[in-house]
Amino acid sequence: MLNLPNFLTLIRILTIPFFLVYLSYHRYLEALIIFVIGGVTDFLDGLAARLMKQQTALGAYLDPIADKLLVITSFIVLGLFGGIPMWLAVIVVSRDILILMGYGIIYFLVDDERLEVQPSFVGKCSTMLQLLTLGVALAMLHNPKIIDLLWRDFLIGATATATILSGVQYLYRGFLWLQNKAPSIKRIS
Repeated sequence: MLNLPNFLTLIRILTIPFFLVYLSYHRYLEALIIFVIGGVTDFLDGLAARLMKQQTALGAYLDPIADKLLVITSFIVLGLFGGIPMWLAVIVVSRDILILMGYGIIYFLVDDERLEVQPSFVGKCSTMLQLLTLGVALAMLHNPKIIDLLWRDFLIGATATATILSGVQYLYRGFLWLQNKAPSIKRIS
């Protein structure tokens, strides 16, 4: 049975095609509204899971997948449309791919226990800045005068810095974890 938090996560996943359709037709206000709905469901699913004590293994997997799908597709499409600099989209997407690859390597190499992925403070700041940057980019595509370019550029720089720092931090944590688990790693022959 699908509980409320997982249902909200599913809604977030289902908003992505609508978001992309609105973007592709340059309907930026509608895309922004859908993006905000996705962000609100992200907040509400976590809150509902904690308050209702309905945290599930499915939710633990679905929630970050939904987040990454929304963030990655948004950065790629907005990078292609010129809503954000393409170099920022490359940084964000590359960081997420490196983290996923690192987790995949650890998952397949270590037998005795799994790495518990806990977001760091820098990682949470990075995600917040990424979402804020996407929201501002969408708002500026709808109305270019909504925010001063200096503030937009500062936000882009802060997002890039936090994304790089969190990526380095996650890689460092992964290497430390692997180093501590070295004796239990499978030998590949």
